[in-house]
Amino acid sequence: METTLVAAPAQAFLAELHDEVPQTRRVFERAPVAQLDWQPHAKSMTLGQLLRHTADVLGWIKDTLDSTDLDVSVFDNAATTPISSTAELLAYLEERAAAATAGLQAATADDLEQLWTMRSGEQVLVSQSRASVVRHLISQMIHHRGQLTVYLRLLDVPVPGPYGPSADEQNWQG
Repeated sequence: METTLVAAPAQAFLAELHDEVPQTRRVFERAPVAQLDWQPHAKSMTLGQLLRHTADVLGWIKDTLDSTDLDVSVFDNAATTPISSTAELLAYLEERAAAATAGLQAATADDLEQLWTMRSGEQVLVSQSRASVVRHLISQMIHHRGQLTVYLRLLDVPVPGPYGPSADEQNWQG
């Protein structure tokens, strides 16, 4: 049986996902699905949009590893299926996280070094290594998770602490 070694950068990304996805799941579990249309400001995403976007960012890791180019001018944002329950929300997060994991497990060092370009029609928006894009996407997921905790706070939903107890989980020893 032949075994393939996962590239060192991919191993680091996988370890980070292993730590960060469960923290994101904890936030998703607390999202009040009855308030998915709520938004803190007219310029902000709704809670439902931000939840979906946070999960989508994970799936974009696999998409990045499966392509070398993305043209955002062809996106149809209206084609998304609405999420209406916590179970659907968590399943969507798991689906996107599983895609990211599978992509990284299959990635070689050469795959991660390959140039990836995002464009809008002919205009190049960004062009960098796939590893840099993956790093950015993981950071984006963490950033959006932070935004979601602010949404939870504003909705008076107890906020889970990602790296220790939050103000709502007062179980500090000391």
